[in-house]
Amino acid sequence: MISKFLVFVLSCVLCVSADVLHDDFAINGCSDTDGEVMYGLDNEETWYADFINSRGEEPQPSFIDHIGRSEGMFEEALEGQRVCKRNLGLRREAMAEIPLENNPPSSLLIYTRDHVELGEKNTLICYVTGFYPAPVKVSWTKNGRNTTEGTSINVPHPSRDGSFTQISRLQFVPEQGDIYSCSVEHPALNQPLTRIWEVEEQQPSVGPAVFCGLGLTVGLLGVAAGTFFLVKGNECS
Repeated sequence: MISKFLVFVLSCVLCVSADVLHDDFAINGCSDTDGEVMYGLDNEETWYADFINSRGEEPQPSFIDHIGRSEGMFEEALEGQRVCKRNLGLRREAMAEIPLENNPPSSLLIYTRDHVELGEKNTLICYVTGFYPAPVKVSWTKNGRNTTEGTSINVPHPSRDGSFTQISRLQFVPEQGDIYSCSVEHPALNQPLTRIWEVEEQQPSVGPAVFCGLGLTVGLLGVAAGTFFLVKGNECS
């Protein structure tokens, strides 16, 4: 639908120092009801505009060198959003007769953030990429029942090829036998795309221990055989 048209402006600058190449990028995106302004360096978010609380945020921890210049950036972000929404209206008019291109997600992955330990809090991550336009709708199930508690989803991030990536998370406590699923809906899909993940506690591998034990046994047998032939040789002489 054209009413859901989304404009994202992605700018990238390669900053070169004496021996390091850095990827410096900025995102200014908007829709009729939402917007995002973000700056990043080397795939890390360094500053973003929090339009709900009317302020800029630097998400990096305190021990990281921050962006340095934050004064006035939120006001610049507001102006960037005004320009984006104005351009959105102009592009909607210009493209009113053009059918909207739909590309389904090219990849859907589901995995845990941390090593799985039964009874210990963890996070399931549903990683959706390669789709256009944004966003996708993500839903979770636990043992066949829909669940919304502990779920979250980020705003779509544009890729260099013009497609989008979006990540949804589910906070959960793994219990043996539980089955989770992540389903993605998109206008280019005839039916939701689903991936399933089952709780299986990862057991420590016994392979190295068995291999070392076998190697030690073979080594001892070799020493014993060598000693036997050495004694026999001395007796013959």
